[in-house]
Amino acid sequence: MRRLALSRLTGVEAPAGVELTTWTGAGEPPVDLTAVGFYCGPYEKVPDPIVGLAAGMPALEVVQVLSAGVDRVADRLLGGVTLCNGRGLHDASTSELAVGLMIAAQRDLAGMVGAQARQQWAPPTRNLGLTGRTVLIVGYGSVGAAIERRLSGFGVHVLRAARHAREGVHPVAELDGLLPLADVVVLAVPLTAETEGLMDAARLALMRPGALLVNVARGAVVDTAALLDATASGRLRAALDVTDPEPLPPGHPLWTTPGVLITPHVGGGIEESVAAARALVSRQLVHWAAGEPLENVVRPALPSATPPSHEEVGEQAALAEGRGPAGSTSAVTGALDSAPAQRRPSPSRSGRPHPAGDACSGR
Repeated sequence: MRRLALSRLTGVEAPAGVELTTWTGAGEPPVDLTAVGFYCGPYEKVPDPIVGLAAGMPALEVVQVLSAGVDRVADRLLGGVTLCNGRGLHDASTSELAVGLMIAAQRDLAGMVGAQARQQWAPPTRNLGLTGRTVLIVGYGSVGAAIERRLSGFGVHVLRAARHAREGVHPVAELDGLLPLADVVVLAVPLTAETEGLMDAARLALMRPGALLVNVARGAVVDTAALLDATASGRLRAALDVTDPEPLPPGHPLWTTPGVLITPHVGGGIEESVAAARALVSRQLVHWAAGEPLENVVRPALPSATPPSHEEVGEQAALAEGRGPAGSTSAVTGALDSAPAQRRPSPSRSGRPHPAGDACSGR
């Protein structure tokens, strides 16, 4: 019996026994959704037309998202669907951007680009280095660790904080004591009920005067109003690849606040990441067809008719990010707004999330 898979990602290879249909998202889905067992959503950060149709997909077994973060998906899926993320796909690209944002903000590259556009030979308003600085990485999963590796040649002192303490890594519960020690604070956490608003007015006030906040996680991890107050006053600076709201609308004060550098959520968008995503989904289809454990299982299929709570999703996402692949055999990639009818997963399609660790940013 052939198994049906639907992918919004092009260039995916399917093994024998899997009928793969690729869909650009334009028009109606070119396949009978009631028969789809594996769904791969879009690589780009765009609305998924499948959202709202999952209730009519009783054969759906697995969702494979191509971001590390699962905040847009996990609490919308029925427990009988296995959820896998894109852990590792964006480590290099996101960590490169994080370091690039640090350098750009420290050296005021944006100001010098503006001076070039005006054909002015003007010194920067700031010309700070990284050597000798203390960098606090909040969220020490695969992206956080990749950021530290790329900082290794800059002569910085690195502090680490994550959901769970381990050797060399502080628990997030100690964050308030770490913030005053850092010249640069990098956010690389998933968006969960616990991390939403993590950097609020009180925590921003704990940062050193003149310190730099770099966010490559999710915009809602930071209280935007509080950040505006802290940066408009000149007390803090920020380099943001993500914002809340996002996309940032024209006229929003973040655009024109001095000391704020913004990139349009491009941390995971390099060509190498797309190639890695194709390879991951191709492997997942092989695992799925053979009844083998899937990679990057965030939440295994459960015999439940109810989506997991946001807190459960956050815990599962945190567990999934820190240690590497393991787990379930059924896979679907994408974001589903509602869930298929209740069903009990086959034992060969069950799985375990990764062992203890901490999630990183949601690319």
